[in-house]
Amino acid sequence: MVITKSAPYTKEEIDNLKEQFVSYIKTVIDINKKICSAGCDRHFDSERILLESGSNQSDIWGGGIDLKTKAIDFNSFINIRPNDSNTSNEIQNVNIRKVYEELTRYFFPTVL
Repeated sequence: MVITKSAPYTKEEIDNLKEQFVSYIKTVIDINKKICSAGCDRHFDSERILLESGSNQSDIWGGGIDLKTKAIDFNSFINIRPNDSNTSNEIQNVNIRKVYEELTRYFFPTVL
C-alpha cells in the first residue's frame, strides 16, 4: 500500500506500509514541498505519484527505513541523476541527505 502525505504517518498507516516488505519501508520525499510517498514496491512508483501531483524532479529523492535497525538509507535508482550532479544510487549531496534524513524523522516519529 502506498500512502502519500505531508503530515507524519500514524502507527496504523505505518503498519499498512509494512505490508510490502515487513521490516523495510521504501520512501520517496519531495524535499521542497515536504511530501512523502511511502510503501511502494519500487521507488519509481512513488516518484510518479509525486511528479503527477506537481513535484519537480530535482526535489524528489528516494531511500528507506530499516525497521529492525532503525537506520535510514539514501539508496534508490531514482537518485541517479547526472543533471542534478548525482551519479550514484546514493544521495551524494550532504545538504540534500541532511534534509532527507530530517524529513524522514519527521514523517516517521514513532519508528525512528
